[in-house]
Amino acid sequence: MTVFITGAAGALGSELKKRYEDALTPTHKELDIGNKEQVLDYFKKHLDIDVIIHAGALTGIRPCEEDQPLAWNTNVEGTRNIVEAVLASKQKIQFIYVSTACVFDGHHEMYKESSIPYPENYYALTKLVGESEVRKLPEFLIARTNFVAKEKWPYPKAFTDRYGTYLFADGVAQGIEEVQKEKITGIVHVVGDKKISVYELAKMTTPDVQPMTIDDYSGPPLTMDMSLDTERWKKYKISKP
Repeated sequence: MTVFITGAAGALGSELKKRYEDALTPTHKELDIGNKEQVLDYFKKHLDIDVIIHAGALTGIRPCEEDQPLAWNTNVEGTRNIVEAVLASKQKIQFIYVSTACVFDGHHEMYKESSIPYPENYYALTKLVGESEVRKLPEFLIARTNFVAKEKWPYPKAFTDRYGTYLFADGVAQGIEEVQKEKITGIVHVVGDKKISVYELAKMTTPDVQPMTIDDYSGPPLTMDMSLDTERWKKYKISKP
């Protein structure tokens, strides 16, 4: 089985590489997914791809807001290019698109696969449009999730009033491998089994992180409640460091 992983240098991609050790994992320098010709050429050179896990994206809310053309080119055009390359190949390829809890507005909680998306910011919008591109395929899996790398929290503070059903990247990689093996299609939420605040999450790796609230924040709109529920799959316990 030949697996092709985009975004392999990221937190999730790095964990997926551990589970699919022989996967094709081109760097951005080797393959710019925003460049249609490069993507088509890559597929012509790799006619044996069986599974695609599309984890590559520009994910920062502020960077996406500040450079919307780059965010669109990466998250929307990049996804479209891969989808069109799959369609052009006329091969039966299992396609998994890694999406985000942020496609929901965050005004409620425990969003299910059947809940209606309503993005709060440009990053979330690009991921939702990416989902619509993936739907052009005859068979696909949209895996929505919410995770961080299992490493020191990158900021001095973390929100006590922003929530999610978080996992670390290794837990999401496990979930994606399991749904891939089950050949699930449609939409599935790969989620943790309990709702926690960002502050609680950050303290797991960084005990001295300081609390903050949305009143202390200035920047693009945030999805305040990113908690996901699932009607289609099991939930996972967050693996503490």
